[in-house]
Amino acid sequence: MTEPVQYRCEGDIGIITIDNPPVNALSHTVRAGLRDCVMTAGGDPAAKVVVIAGAGRTFIAGADIREFGKPPVPPMLTDVIEIIEGCDKPVIAALHGTALGGGLEVALGCHYRVALPSAKVGLPEVLLGILPGAGGTQRTPRLTGVEAALELITSGRHVKAAEALDLGLIDEIIDAGSVLDAGLEAARRAIDESWPVRRVSELDEKLVPARGNTEVFDAFRKTLEKKARGLFSPFKCIEAVQAAVELPFAEGVKRERELFMECMESPQREGLIHAFFAERQVGKVPELKDGSPRALEKAGVIGGGTMGAGITVAMLNAGLPVTMIERDRESAERGRANVDSILDGGVQRGKLSAAAKDSMMTSLYAVDTDFAALSDADLVIEAVFEEMDVKKETFGKLDAVCKPGAVLASNTSYLDINEIAASTSRPEDVLGLHFFAPANLMRLLEVVIGERTATDVAATGFALAKKLKKVGVRAGVCDGFIGNRILTVYRRQQDYMVEDGASPYEIDAAMKAFGYPMGPYEVTDLSGLDIGWATRKRRAPTRDNRERYVGFADRIC
Repeated sequence: MTEPVQYRCEGDIGIITIDNPPVNALSHTVRAGLRDCVMTAGGDPAAKVVVIAGAGRTFIAGADIREFGKPPVPPMLTDVIEIIEGCDKPVIAALHGTALGGGLEVALGCHYRVALPSAKVGLPEVLLGILPGAGGTQRTPRLTGVEAALELITSGRHVKAAEALDLGLIDEIIDAGSVLDAGLEAARRAIDESWPVRRVSELDEKLVPARGNTEVFDAFRKTLEKKARGLFSPFKCIEAVQAAVELPFAEGVKRERELFMECMESPQREGLIHAFFAERQVGKVPELKDGSPRALEKAGVIGGGTMGAGITVAMLNAGLPVTMIERDRESAERGRANVDSILDGGVQRGKLSAAAKDSMMTSLYAVDTDFAALSDADLVIEAVFEEMDVKKETFGKLDAVCKPGAVLASNTSYLDINEIAASTSRPEDVLGLHFFAPANLMRLLEVVIGERTATDVAATGFALAKKLKKVGVRAGVCDGFIGNRILTVYRRQQDYMVEDGASPYEIDAAMKAFGYPMGPYEVTDLSGLDIGWATRKRRAPTRDNRERYVGFADRIC
């Protein structure tokens, strides 16, 4: 086996290659290899410049998740980066694929950074309940300025090469045949033009405007209190960036480490890392091993209410043409207005340009009252009233007009997918695709596999989840599937509290103060109070109970 980090010298350029498939994660052996190769390059009299590049599809995608939760093994990443930055020859990071988390911190420890046009960088640690702990909070503001650094670090978002160049995170985009070609091109110029060793830790110019000025941090905290209410690590990130401004570099790194350890001890970190692994685990389903998805080029949605409109917008945002079907022209216009309103909200929040919204409404979206308009759809999702007879009638109509091989999906929250599928002549083409309100925003998508659902149909459900940037979770056929089975128990306790005298408004307020973006009763109202009422009536043991007992939730409905 070859070493995961290798050094060689071509002419007067030292080349360090990281080759730790699949994503060049910063395992113990990679850290040790980087340390050793940088020290070798530094002492090689033939090398005038050093290039660090990743083999395969990426630079360094971050930490090795197999080491999460285990005692750290030296060398620590901070020590490796200190050795890179301390090299007395120019060190150039050549970036492609992704340079994320510790990967970007390694690049920031280099003296120069060049990237292919397709590269992305980012510091996503906050999404795991921690903060960049190898100098990322100290070096980033020295390159980007304080405000840009705060936004990048507290959002955890990935930044494309062009934006990274504008921000100052990288020095140049080189459109070369390979990442190594880009690195070598930069290295030759570094030699010809006598580029100096430029250590980011010694830069100060972009920190000066914030020095002695706490207003920028106070203002950002206020903004974050709305976006990250109840979260711990984003506010620790602010403290760390503030330390970069107020303390000498070495003391700032020490403070960063202290704040990192505070995050490590937080139960939020434990919960978010659990979610990180869980999201990867749910993608390991048998249908993705055994089947390939069917074509996904045109879609249909039945129903233009809250869920139907949200599902439509989710697909429009992914670039899928969608035809929405409603029962009459008046309802169709309401459905169009619902879609238009959701997209307008995206424009107002800056998530979508007005031109992009207009383009979606004119070129990707259509509304009709005739099921025959779905004759060429590859996938149709039903989002009609939560009643079995209504579902069966809808699927009977779809069975009559949809082309062979079209995937027919129900957004039912509770009902039996097998019974729905049996109302068609092609139960193998039927599955559940249960979205959560608001469907254009919520990341969970339950892919409900019926007893006769074909493997490639199931694979298509997961392919759609990926296309919509949602987390597809495999569910079997049972009352309420996964999310709503959990929600039923959770909601029952809330209802007991209301019967004991609490107000639904008080419960919503308490849950929002805890950190939920919406209260549970607000969510129910948004999703549709009739869904819960229909479920309670269906579960009632006798007709007499259904007619006589009406709880407070049913009275609200």
